[in-house]
Amino acid sequence: MSTEPRRLLPLLSSHRPGRSAVTCEYRCGNACAHPAPNTSDNSTFADVAKSVLSRRGALKATAVMSATAAGFAALSGTAAAESGVPVALAGKGGRRGERSVPGTDFTPVAPNTADAVTVPEGYDHEVVIRWGDPVLPGASRFDFHNQTAEAQSRQFGYNNDFVGLVAQDSSGWRYLMTVNHEYTTESHMFPAGTYDSANPTEEQVRIGWAAHGLSVVQVVREPRGGLRVVPSRYSRRITLNTEFEVRGPAAGSRYLTTSADPSGRSVFGTMNNCAGGVTPWGTILSGEENVNQYFANADAVTDPVEAERLRRYGFAAGESTRKWERFDKRWDIAKEPNEPNRFGWVVEIDPNDPDSTPIKHTALGRFKHEGANVKITKDGRVAVYSGDDERFEYIYKFVSNGRYKPGRSAHARRHNSRLLDDGTLYVAKFTGDSPAEEIDGSGTLPSDGEFDGTGEWIPLASGDVSHVPGMTAEEVYVFTREAADKVGATKMDRPEDIEPNPVNGRVYAALTNNSDRGMAGKGAADEANPRNGNRNGHVLEWEEKRGDAASTTFTWRLLLVCGDPAEADTYFGGFDKSQVSPISCPDNVTFDRYGNLWISTDGNALGSNDGLFSVPVDGSHRGQVKQFLTVPIGAEACGPVVIDDVVLVAVQHPGENGTPENPESHWPDGGTSPARPSIVAVWKKGKWGRSGRIGS
Repeated sequence: MSTEPRRLLPLLSSHRPGRSAVTCEYRCGNACAHPAPNTSDNSTFADVAKSVLSRRGALKATAVMSATAAGFAALSGTAAAESGVPVALAGKGGRRGERSVPGTDFTPVAPNTADAVTVPEGYDHEVVIRWGDPVLPGASRFDFHNQTAEAQSRQFGYNNDFVGLVAQDSSGWRYLMTVNHEYTTESHMFPAGTYDSANPTEEQVRIGWAAHGLSVVQVVREPRGGLRVVPSRYSRRITLNTEFEVRGPAAGSRYLTTSADPSGRSVFGTMNNCAGGVTPWGTILSGEENVNQYFANADAVTDPVEAERLRRYGFAAGESTRKWERFDKRWDIAKEPNEPNRFGWVVEIDPNDPDSTPIKHTALGRFKHEGANVKITKDGRVAVYSGDDERFEYIYKFVSNGRYKPGRSAHARRHNSRLLDDGTLYVAKFTGDSPAEEIDGSGTLPSDGEFDGTGEWIPLASGDVSHVPGMTAEEVYVFTREAADKVGATKMDRPEDIEPNPVNGRVYAALTNNSDRGMAGKGAADEANPRNGNRNGHVLEWEEKRGDAASTTFTWRLLLVCGDPAEADTYFGGFDKSQVSPISCPDNVTFDRYGNLWISTDGNALGSNDGLFSVPVDGSHRGQVKQFLTVPIGAEACGPVVIDDVVLVAVQHPGENGTPENPESHWPDGGTSPARPSIVAVWKKGKWGRSGRIGS
């Protein structure tokens, strides 16, 4: 264990930072290698700083928020942090002599590059379900060398991301677990020498279709810890062959009609489902993200208006990476120009009704949704927050007109789902409270000691009424990015998962990174995105006026400016930076029962594997980042779920830098087996063979 007082958690260099070229190609069409689609000249904080309130005025505006904050190695893989952990973090306290915040009382793991899931001392873990495991009755046993589309359609899909648990009993013994399958990495899904990316077979393409979507399984608690999948009538696979109902104000739009669906109200499939959320009524919201990469021949569209709309969403010329257009014309924009508009929505799944038709909600807008999470307003309406995960894109909110019906009965689920079809869609504009010259792109804190300010929600559309000059309501919903451009929304550094804190009521957003920030011809640094060449990302926190999710104004500040705590351009909520774990590229967020924020990472730029971290958000330990686990080499940590006595994390694309010929990882099965994306449960070893409470 290190005793060096300053450089406390070494940043390893044996693993190349960031994502591999393979992952970038198959997950998002290598978006970061192309110009960011947002070329609007929307104002940044630097442009408006001269007209903002004085610091005294800003303090009055943020009084509520400020007052609140004042109160504020082997494949078996279990390993304690043995080196590189600060002395003050190695015991029970965050500082010498202090107890840790409830829920975060564990010895953090050290950065590492092990091909294993590494958890704190005193904890254990196991795989709950992995790619190819049975989901539906009669599913074939996974056979990597003889996979078929029929088998895959009944098995757990590929590249698991969001994980949601819906309790089925008051004791918390039995749950329905819903998992997104974000994308497929075909070059890793077949044995060496059997997949030609230039000429995939039709069966390989159909396997890819079946490996997308979502899985629903029933899980029960194991007394010793963890969760176990059990056969159930609720088991379900949703794939690119599953019918979805299009609902909301854009349903039936002329922009959604195709030769197969002239009504514009029925879509087969969902894809690139990234993060999501469990609604208060017990359904799952899932965001369709990088859908542009699946389509071919955008250059065939010659109408300048339509061509610009495709460009704004990143649709490319020529063939697609997966060549799906060779086997179904809907992936060919030249043949079905509206099919791309049928993806990029928030979808809703009801795991309690395996016969229900999933829904695409058009009132929430169309963009690269990272996910969607719900908060109930003070007058009982529903607010939904969502980020558009790309460089220089925006943060959105939807507020329903109708009111929430408490409960999770079938009637309540149907009623509350309908709320998402009628309301107002907003986009966020952030204003900093510091002089322009203090936000210079270096990440140096301004003189008031925080990156903070005020914000407003700009309305885009309400039902069939557009609030955007020059655009109809249906155009706002289908081409939401263009609408947000027109009203001057604030360009952000890849807004990812956004979730309200159930304890303190504030809302938290992960902004993963943006290497283009401050570059020539790109967006300048501003107070909400304060670093040029932002490789490590940051975490944004805001409070709606009067704590009401229906409000149209808010106050905000950055909780974390991520990276190596030894570097000057990082910030950890004001906590002592010598006593925190390094964290890079925040992606998904969740909360424990105490209101502590938990963050999973994607693309660690500090040379270590990705992982899961806890962060108190109030009190004297606010900003104390502690690493709870790391995932295997090449993998991304997704999900996550944190309940009293179990943590779930989705391990996505393990061994991403390898190939079938030269694999980088054999996790989780070891030997010569292929790496398999999987859901992992972690628990604290308790007395008498029972699991203990996480972080206690």
